[in-house]
Amino acid sequence: MIDRRSFIGASVAGGLGAVAAASGCAPEGGSDGSAAGDAGGAMAVPPFELDEVTVEQLQASMAAGVRTARSIAEMYLERIEALDGQGPELRSIIETNPDALAIADELDAERAVGNVRGPLHGIPVALKDNIDTHDRMTTTAGSLALEGSIPPQDSFVAARLREAGAVILAKANLSEWAYFRGVRATSGWSARGGQCRNPYALDRNPCGSSSGSGVAASANLCALTVGTETGGSIMCPSSSNGIVGIKPTVGLWSRAGVIPISHSQDTAGPMCRTVRDAAALLGACTGVDPRDPATAASEGRAHTDYTQFLDAGGLRGARIGVVRSFPGFDPRVLALFDEAVEAMRAEGAVIIDPANMDAAAWNDPLSLVLLEYEFKADLNAYLAGLGPDAPVKSLAEVIEFNERNADREMPHFGQERLIASQARGPLTDPEYLNAVATIQRANREDGIDRLAREHDLDAIVAPTRDLPWPTDHIKGDRLDGGSSAAPAAIAGYPDITVPMGFVRGLPTGVSFFGPAWTEPTLLRIAYAYEQATNERRAPTFASTLG
Repeated sequence: MIDRRSFIGASVAGGLGAVAAASGCAPEGGSDGSAAGDAGGAMAVPPFELDEVTVEQLQASMAAGVRTARSIAEMYLERIEALDGQGPELRSIIETNPDALAIADELDAERAVGNVRGPLHGIPVALKDNIDTHDRMTTTAGSLALEGSIPPQDSFVAARLREAGAVILAKANLSEWAYFRGVRATSGWSARGGQCRNPYALDRNPCGSSSGSGVAASANLCALTVGTETGGSIMCPSSSNGIVGIKPTVGLWSRAGVIPISHSQDTAGPMCRTVRDAAALLGACTGVDPRDPATAASEGRAHTDYTQFLDAGGLRGARIGVVRSFPGFDPRVLALFDEAVEAMRAEGAVIIDPANMDAAAWNDPLSLVLLEYEFKADLNAYLAGLGPDAPVKSLAEVIEFNERNADREMPHFGQERLIASQARGPLTDPEYLNAVATIQRANREDGIDRLAREHDLDAIVAPTRDLPWPTDHIKGDRLDGGSSAAPAAIAGYPDITVPMGFVRGLPTGVSFFGPAWTEPTLLRIAYAYEQATNERRAPTFASTLG
């Protein structure tokens, strides 16, 4: 990938920019033949009636009168309390919605008179804590600087979910400011939420910045979750937590009401346990939004139902380009990737191997230049939109707040990214304009588009992210592992990761990406791969592995 951590860390270095849950089982051994357990002192986790349940199964149970939206929400809230606030302390949820049960009651009343809004009616969803909700929950990007902030209106995503009948159950933890804060940062840590933990091994990192969304989905704390990505922050936590993640084409989902980093690259997207659930969530949040001009390009290209494209035979005849030029992957991950490619071939795919990309396209240090310029401009605009009662009103005030509250905000790492961004000029600077034009052309026309055109590809495939690393608040994240998210992230193109298997009990994923607006094709292929391999396993909540 070069996910957001690698994406930013490599820029600085001169490059780019616990006992198994009752209904689950321990993952199978990795490709090296080792046992998956290797667990040191796994923690007991109570049985959960909704373990690995899908949206379709929840809808069927409500239609049959076996469950209600309220009973489902209650079960998930109890699960959050059991695993997030005590015991393993996953710390994947920052706060729960005090009105969730009342909302569920209203939706049950609608169902009782025959009004079912659609496939998400009564389904609980957790949103990353940088997605605005105008309710009694706050939206803070994990920062104490925005503690107590209630935006003046819902984000477009939250509004669309409410219209679809979803129950917004909670806000998920994240890497503070979506990881755009310090150089030696730790993914999954925020001042408000603390350190989020990987449910497969609690001492391992969940990856960020959508760490809480990834953990909550994987640990069955919610039916569906939403994350955001700028440079890999849906892809990496999805891979590292053994779930499906979709980063849509920029503009398919509105970013209005999402605390920003970069209007060129930011997007929210589904993070779920299955491709079908992710596809159902994807269609619920599309639409042209006057508050986000990028959504105008989705007119005629977006769909409200992406499940229509799912086809278990969707690999037959599909032309798949295999990229092997992303460095840094563990050999055992690469062995799993080889198995994944062969599984695609066995299902009838036409494999073009290799179909490599120019590494210069996604290693360009101008990528960090773009992020620093856009973060300052976009965050200042977001904070201004909170109105006169906003806790902080500019990036400069955020920096000052952190300095005044360094004991709480910066106990592990600093705010070098914020300071560097504050030093940047306006978006009319030639340096910024050159950065945008250069890296987008390299990853769009000269990158993904060229590769797809030259080989007549339906999808490009690569391993998503290297294995989850041990969380370390002294040295910060390990940024040397392989990653394939950068090209699609910089281009603003769609990317889908699906569970690929396990190495010594740790999950890893395979990514399918391609040109803009190719979500239907990518979903067809990703679903067919998922159905052929079925590599999703419930987490084991081991205290450690190895």
